[in-house]
Amino acid sequence: MILRSKFPDVEIPDQSLSDFVFEHAARWMDTPALIDGPTGRAVSYRELRAMIDRCRAALTARGFARGDALCLYSPNTPEYAAVFFAVAELGGVNTTANPMYGVEELARQLKDSGAKLLVTAPPLAEKACAAAAATGVPGVITWGEAPGCTPFAAFLATEAGAPVTYTVSPAHDRVALPYSSGTTGLPKGVMLTHRNLVANLAQIDFIDSTQPGECLVGVLPFFHIYGMVVVLCGVLRKGGCVVTMPQFDLEQYLRLTADYRVRRAYLVPPIALALAKNPIVDKFDLSNLEFVTSGAAPMGRELEEDCGARIGCMVKQGYGMTEASPVTHFTPEDPLFARSGSCGLLVPNTECRIVHLETKKDVGAGEHGELLIRGPQVMMGYLNNADATAQAVDDDGWLHTGDVGYADADGFFYIVDRLKEFIKYKGFQVAPAELEGVLLTHAAVADCAVIPMADAEAGEVPKAFIVMRHDVSSEELMEYVAGIVASFKKVRCVEFIAKIPKSPSGKILRRELIALERSRSVRS
Repeated sequence: MILRSKFPDVEIPDQSLSDFVFEHAARWMDTPALIDGPTGRAVSYRELRAMIDRCRAALTARGFARGDALCLYSPNTPEYAAVFFAVAELGGVNTTANPMYGVEELARQLKDSGAKLLVTAPPLAEKACAAAAATGVPGVITWGEAPGCTPFAAFLATEAGAPVTYTVSPAHDRVALPYSSGTTGLPKGVMLTHRNLVANLAQIDFIDSTQPGECLVGVLPFFHIYGMVVVLCGVLRKGGCVVTMPQFDLEQYLRLTADYRVRRAYLVPPIALALAKNPIVDKFDLSNLEFVTSGAAPMGRELEEDCGARIGCMVKQGYGMTEASPVTHFTPEDPLFARSGSCGLLVPNTECRIVHLETKKDVGAGEHGELLIRGPQVMMGYLNNADATAQAVDDDGWLHTGDVGYADADGFFYIVDRLKEFIKYKGFQVAPAELEGVLLTHAAVADCAVIPMADAEAGEVPKAFIVMRHDVSSEELMEYVAGIVASFKKVRCVEFIAKIPKSPSGKILRRELIALERSRSVRS
């Protein structure tokens, strides 16, 4: 049975992403579009528009053209938006990388995406330059001064003619290439077109009643699809102001939320947990906060209710994935459309099926199964990976999410489990296969498997099961992995085991190890 949104379809205009986001900007050109949270430096819509135009001209002077990719490897800053939209307006592709990536992780993305330029922040310049040198990326641009890099101010001052005007084909031109593990394996480039992102912005438009001039703290990273679309693009579309934070710091977040009289917050469960439990929250006036929306990972009913009671606001959830631009389910601001513990209702123009895990046949209300999604926000496919694309999106256009859930009789959805192999650490994806590949390079490791382990603060952390070739300590193995991968990917627990369970074809049976781990948690 195909489930459809309770809300009427919305019109999806045939516009480029930038045209759609800034469609009404002439009304509020002199109001702040972005504010740098740590310094208070404000960039108006007029100033942002001028910066985008200068950036387009400078990119053109460097030979950047339609279809070329630029990698943004940076924490949140107002200039991030200028580069992002300049690339979009040239028909280019923004491939966004986690600033916690190490050299090898960044180099892998640069190579796969074919990035022509790399933009970063001075503290990341050394890693950026090393990755660029390893992959032949010809130029590294930094927001400030850094050895071997072109400062952004000098880049904007490049001798150039008028900015190139390119007519985007919304349904065919890619605009974003974030990386996701999908349902299995290593991170893959998710090809998202202008139409994908415009569709999703149109689908979620009436969820959020942000008014022109209203501020929202951009604590979610712009490299992540949630921060990129819902916060950066969504708030600018409405004439709001994004107060950027380069990294999460609870006290700074609370101060900015109080100082800018923020009415709504887009968060992930670990931040909601801090709002619910951390005593420092009481030091700040959050009385203006009316709505907290959590996404990127499931949040339990109890935490949702505790956070709402502590702050005195409506706490609600949404659901989506990078491959769906990202939002497929949401909870509106009207309490009549809210159910505690639910990830909400289908967004307009979206269909969903819930299929039995074994028979693949549709199940009824209240029955658990895998969620399949179809709609205009579903990706074009994975870059350079036709096989993975075919596994993720079937011939009828259904995106197989790898998430297990159910819908009640009223059409509210609940996520209860995950078929996907990746681990959700504070909303970030960690691919077990990637950590296994690192562990297997250690001389003492004969075989291994990595699974998610429940953690009260992070949601999940990576745990490794190790078959030893010779004696080695768990601490040594964890330090070894930590020296290679980004900090959020670190293995937090090691257990030595005689044999890794595998199928006859040699595939790791992670679900057996996950079931073992969960049974221990229940007993304890």
